[in-house]
Amino acid sequence: MSTPAETQPERTALAWQRTGPGVLAVAGLIGHRAVEEEQPVLLVLAGVGALLGLLVLGALAPVRYRDVRRRVATGNGAAAPRLVAGVTATVLLVAAVAAIAVLMPR
Repeated sequence: MSTPAETQPERTALAWQRTGPGVLAVAGLIGHRAVEEEQPVLLVLAGVGALLGLLVLGALAPVRYRDVRRRVATGNGAAAPRLVAGVTATVLLVAAVAAIAVLMPR
């Protein structure tokens, strides 16, 4: 069963809107750990992660939504490999910082 083409932009927007808050939540947890442990470097990394999450929410998600709507309306494929690679890199970067924060000795 295939998804109607008109729902594709909304589904894509929702996926991107879930990614942004997820990155922000992880950055917040890293920031909390940084404050508890008095780790200024970790706090800076948490801030960078939060900025990346805001970038996904405030800039990339709306651009992707408009792009998918335009592509679906013209009958073109909705793939955007560079944009998806950028968000994937953001998520992986924040996940790596989170792993370092968890594994860092107290």
